[in-house]
Amino acid sequence: MSTPAQDQSTTVKDSVRQKYGEAAQRVIEGNTATSCCGSSGCCGSTTEAWDPITSDLYEEGQKSGVPAEALLASLGCGNPTALAQLHEGETVLDLGSGGGIDVLLSAKRVGPTGKVYGLDMTDEMLALANENKRRAGAENVEFLKGEIEHIPLPDSSVDVIISNCVINLSADKSRVLREAFRVLKPGGRFAVSDVVVRGEAPPEVRRSMELWIGCVAGALEELEYRDLLADAGFRRVEIEPTRVYKAEDAAAFLTGSGLDPETFASQIEGKFMSAFIRGVKPTPLGTKASAKTCCGPDCCN
Repeated sequence: MSTPAQDQSTTVKDSVRQKYGEAAQRVIEGNTATSCCGSSGCCGSTTEAWDPITSDLYEEGQKSGVPAEALLASLGCGNPTALAQLHEGETVLDLGSGGGIDVLLSAKRVGPTGKVYGLDMTDEMLALANENKRRAGAENVEFLKGEIEHIPLPDSSVDVIISNCVINLSADKSRVLREAFRVLKPGGRFAVSDVVVRGEAPPEVRRSMELWIGCVAGALEELEYRDLLADAGFRRVEIEPTRVYKAEDAAAFLTGSGLDPETFASQIEGKFMSAFIRGVKPTPLGTKASAKTCCGPDCCN
């Protein structure tokens, strides 16, 4: 018999798979007029319209050579490829790779001697990602089907883990972070974008499945995120805000959730933010530390 926690995990996973599968299918069919979960701020609306979470994440120079479908299917809240310091020849893993935008951008950074894996559980997203890989001519890319709670890669096989607004969608974030730690090499870097909460959010927001799919209700509180990373074994943990959502932003992503924006927007003013989360897997004592343990543009200065 399953436990309540297992039932919740299954419900969340099925809802995420359905909604993101529908988002990918709309991109494949060229129908990008509606958002993935009925609101403008659902962590990737697959539209060209502005929304407070997903807009203006990628600079024009980065978009060059990337298929338009990869950009349209971007369901992220940040740009980990711009913030993570990737090196020629490294192996990178993108957790919840979606249409492949961050995988393709990372592939350019690590070059032909490097390798980038994209992991996703949604068949429609994987089909879209592989088509985008073909169009981009990326030969150092491989998309894997699987769940971020059960990464299908060996221990100590990856130099860098990135992710773009996906970990908050998991009902078992502790398991995700332990798996990330497992597959990283000693000295490897965890460098993800995610939605983070500062302080307490209204319980109605936490209970809303639509907002969970929209990267809001499932977000970890900042101190809890730090504790889970430390418990998984990470050191040098940093959480750097990249976009703090105001009341008007909150009203945008509450629209279509079943909650009254007028009532709840002011209650979550400034409490939700997109952030860049960093951590390093320690190098065992007695071994030479890697020269590539910096995971941000300024952290080595």
